[in-house]
Amino acid sequence: MPEHVPNVSQPLRRSTGASATFTAVLTGNPNCGKTTLFNALTGLRARVGNYAGVTVERKEGAMVGADPEYPVTLLDLPGTYSLSPQSLDEQIARDVLFRRLKDVPEPDLIIVVVDASNLQRNLYYATQVIELGYPTLVALNMMDVAQANGQELDLKGLSAALGVPVFPLVASAGTGVNGLRDAVNDAARSNRFPESSLTSKATDQLGHTYEPRSFAELPETFGREAQALEARLERLFPHRERLASAEALLVLSDDKVLNAHRELYPAEIADAVAAARSRLEAAGVDWRSAAIEARYARVFAIAQHVTTETTIPGDTMSDKLDRVLTHRVWGLLIFVGIMALMFQSIFTFATIPMDAIKKAVNWCAGTVTQLLGAGDLQDLIANGVIQGVGAVIVFLPQICLLFLFIALLEDTGYMARAAFLMDRLMSRVGLHGKSFIPMLSSFACAIPGIMATRTIESPKDRLVTILVAPLMSCSARLPVYTVLIAACIPPTQLFGFVGLPGLTLLGMYLLGIVGALGMAWLFKRTLLRGEPPPLILELPPYKRPVTKVILRHMWDRSKLFLRRAGTVILGINILLWFLATYPRNPAVDAGIDARRVAAAQAMLPEIRSAEEALRKIPEVRAQPAFKQLVEQFEALDKEQAGEHLRQSFAGRLGHGVEPLIRPLGFDWKIGIGIVASFAAREVFVSTMSVVYNVGKVDTGDSASTASLVETLKSETWADGTPVYTTLTGVTLMVFYVFAMQCVSTIAIVRRETNGWKWPLFQLAYMTALAWIAAWVTYQGGRLLGFV
Repeated sequence: MPEHVPNVSQPLRRSTGASATFTAVLTGNPNCGKTTLFNALTGLRARVGNYAGVTVERKEGAMVGADPEYPVTLLDLPGTYSLSPQSLDEQIARDVLFRRLKDVPEPDLIIVVVDASNLQRNLYYATQVIELGYPTLVALNMMDVAQANGQELDLKGLSAALGVPVFPLVASAGTGVNGLRDAVNDAARSNRFPESSLTSKATDQLGHTYEPRSFAELPETFGREAQALEARLERLFPHRERLASAEALLVLSDDKVLNAHRELYPAEIADAVAAARSRLEAAGVDWRSAAIEARYARVFAIAQHVTTETTIPGDTMSDKLDRVLTHRVWGLLIFVGIMALMFQSIFTFATIPMDAIKKAVNWCAGTVTQLLGAGDLQDLIANGVIQGVGAVIVFLPQICLLFLFIALLEDTGYMARAAFLMDRLMSRVGLHGKSFIPMLSSFACAIPGIMATRTIESPKDRLVTILVAPLMSCSARLPVYTVLIAACIPPTQLFGFVGLPGLTLLGMYLLGIVGALGMAWLFKRTLLRGEPPPLILELPPYKRPVTKVILRHMWDRSKLFLRRAGTVILGINILLWFLATYPRNPAVDAGIDARRVAAAQAMLPEIRSAEEALRKIPEVRAQPAFKQLVEQFEALDKEQAGEHLRQSFAGRLGHGVEPLIRPLGFDWKIGIGIVASFAAREVFVSTMSVVYNVGKVDTGDSASTASLVETLKSETWADGTPVYTTLTGVTLMVFYVFAMQCVSTIAIVRRETNGWKWPLFQLAYMTALAWIAAWVTYQGGRLLGFV
């Protein structure tokens, strides 16, 4: 494969001095491998944020291998099919290229990524970008796929037709990336264009003059109107004069440009456009399609000229796989099987690292206990901080596995097939087929899932998807499900190889899906009536996942989980420790101490104080003769901790909400966890750890420190019956399936909907739905004989 095809028809411009960062922008159609190329050029060291004022993800990074004197910043724009945006993502890409975003620097170089196996479709957008007049390189990606499809491309002919350098690539394998990197470095070092604002013409140091190219051979009448509008735009916006030609075509042929952005154009432009369209209609020219048809004709001619079919077109491997994987029956069965495998693997493969993390947490807590003397500080650090946060961090292996599976589905191209499979079901409940990808993304976290809804064109369909996306079980629910399944669901094997815990976890995720679809059906027939548009979805070719990229995506997403454990959850745990520790009642401690001394003196007459008895217990713990005394002390410890918790601020809060949750089978301690986890669902686990560890006396024996699961199993009501039965565990999981317990999600919904109306409505309906579903589960289970 040649390294690159040079073309000197458009020398590269340098807009700033050598000391400034050179900005190169990557743009292209969705599924063209643009992000893979971006990762290859930046070495997976990207900064991810949002564009100012919107929730569209902004990804940029420093190019690896750049000259230190001429650093290069790469900006990865959202994928788009044209400069006429149909979604917020595409609008951002267009606005960056048109210099409408103040916080984004002017591009010094545009790299248009083109899918070589879908050349004609990709060239439509590529020619639009080239017409903008920026220094441009074409990265012709997926050359291996084109060759596998029997297509040979004339790279020199393509470069000549486009008027820009063309670089053949296989970004996933790194082939050709170095040649492109060298070209970007040459551009960064070059200063062939003078330092000036965008003008319609640019002159290099040799005196040659260059103008933006035009690929649309327009009807004469349309061309005259476009030129007149271009002259007005040049006069009104001299700072982006060179963009006037392309902008005139868009404004004249796309009525959404003016309707959606009237604040960007004065009345003079609106009047001129209206008059021009009237004249074109009188002349029998369709102003909506003239430019589009002309561009497609030119793009078709270029693609035909540079493409040679070396084999008779037939079914590709992707076509053969799709006949099975998108089959209405087998495809759905395979999809369900993949989901079942994912959840079963989360339980099976994560056990060893989870056990290791548990031991590390217990070791840290024990070490702190030994180093610090008995008292509130020791209790805060050992039980409130280490055990509390550790109770959440222990689920990191399962979170990593979940993100690993999702990254694999995305990188192989299967995610789009899943959306296609689910479109039939989605349309029956009134949802757009594109809603599936945001909902599936919500399995990881509802926040990126909600942000992904901006690709949905219909405002009503987008709002419905936002309202139901949090019903999909996100990774924050996974720790809650896991600890409750371990405590309440017996490890029974079905059919000899399928575990009941894994099936229970799958059931919770399926319940969230059913709930989301059911609420979407209700909303589409009541509050947000409307027919969803037909699904138009590109199925990218299947590709081999890149291990480094998969692992990087998994870690980037898992870091968010760890960051929240070290910030939000840590802060909540410290607050909970305080609420669960204070106020203290000296009378309770005095009564328990007296009973400790009495019990100890019955076997050890030399004991004179409670402190002396507590120091003696570790010494005699292993002696069978003192087994009864040890059990008495453990019972007194539990009684003391329970009484302190009952009289604490947290205990009073739990007792306050108990009347609301008692019909669900929950006690006041569970109530504390539910209230605390309104900030973040996974806080429930750390809250239970804090609640059940506060007041416990460490004996110096790590083996005696019961895990949270064992503690939950041992919890009983006043009559001695267990609190955490199978029915109670399932009921509590059902509550968490439907409850909106995430402040961050509420905040992002507020941003996406521009107000508090819909996030407050979402909070209210999900809380009510959670209570009703949990009540039906618990009371129905009791009627059926479950306890």
